[in-house]
Amino acid sequence: MRVVEKIATDRDMKAFGARLGARLRGGEMIELIGDVGAGKTTLTKGIAEGLAVNEDVQSPTFTINRTYTARDGLELHHYDFYRLNDAGVVGYELAESVTDTHAVTIVEWGETVHDVLPESRIIITIVYRANESRELTMSVPSVFAYIQEEERA
Repeated sequence: MRVVEKIATDRDMKAFGARLGARLRGGEMIELIGDVGAGKTTLTKGIAEGLAVNEDVQSPTFTINRTYTARDGLELHHYDFYRLNDAGVVGYELAESVTDTHAVTIVEWGETVHDVLPESRIIITIVYRANESRELTMSVPSVFAYIQEEERA
């Protein structure tokens, strides 16, 4: 399923993320695609809100990854490979994360680790539009049908 959403403000981006995060069950892998400043971390903050993360979510650009405790025994694993040409040992960590059924894994700048990313992943592309708005396109594979069903409701 493909969902296209117009996002006018950072608040709208967080709200979309919160709605998505509330539907996640663990075991999902989300790849975020967009230019610098597109809103990937803002979207992740919203997803964290929907997962009931009680910590301040920050971009892992300099730390490469961050882990947060979430609701229902879940964790949010947030990776950012912007500064890496080679994932190195973090690629192995990511490979474990994407198979963890108690984790929601979010990856920014995933080109470096493309061979580690599962084929069945949610892909969200964020594109700048006029007046600083964004267009968000979300591709959801059938394995995550419960997200699709909720989106239609």
